[in-house]
Amino acid sequence: MSGYQGDIDPEEAFSVLQSDPGAVLIDVRSQAEWHFVGLPDLSTLERELVLVEWAKFPGMVPDPDFAQAMKQRLEELGVAPDAKLLFLCRSGVRSRNAAIAMTAQGYGKCFNVSEGFEGDADGEGHRGNRNGWKKRGLPWRQG
Repeated sequence: MSGYQGDIDPEEAFSVLQSDPGAVLIDVRSQAEWHFVGLPDLSTLERELVLVEWAKFPGMVPDPDFAQAMKQRLEELGVAPDAKLLFLCRSGVRSRNAAIAMTAQGYGKCFNVSEGFEGDADGEGHRGNRNGWKKRGLPWRQG
């Protein structure tokens, strides 16, 4: 672990969201993924899911302005710099990078949601069968 607080699994992330009213779930996947794959549903927690792309589809090149856009969005929402920020992507790679980037911006409690929304690919290259937010039965909705 380097440059962020560490990894937590999806169930632990949901537990943090249930118990800590200041914690924020940030989905850094692309708009295409949000629309076609689905989104975590935080409506039962009366929480807003924050959506900021780490990389833009179709090229999936990291957005050089991600940190600034993320910081601006957090300020708009009134999120304190010491709030727990839980970053989520498809499998935990982009979200780890986002957690590191925002730690460098002065947000000291950045966590990566390991396994991500869809989880690791199975032996046939399909996601959603081994682990991840959806596989663990956590609330989600179609984009």
